[in-house]
Amino acid sequence: MLVLSRHRDESIMIGDDVVVTIVDIRGDKVRLGIEAPNDIPVHRQEVYEAIKRENRKANHIQPADLRGLKEDRP
Repeated sequence: MLVLSRHRDESIMIGDDVVVTIVDIRGDKVRLGIEAPNDIPVHRQEVYEAIKRENRKANHIQPADLRGLKEDRP
């Protein structure tokens, strides 16, 4: 892991397209501003882990699991 020290309003670059800026520091909390292209998803780690869990669950759905679901088509 690379560990960097930054002050408020200072930034780091990740590759050519991602900028992480220290927006605010209050006690043990740091607020970050992240600029990234729209095609690069940016999530908090706990949200990312939840998305991965849901995707794994959805990947294991069997046709029998879908019985009883109603289609919205006329």
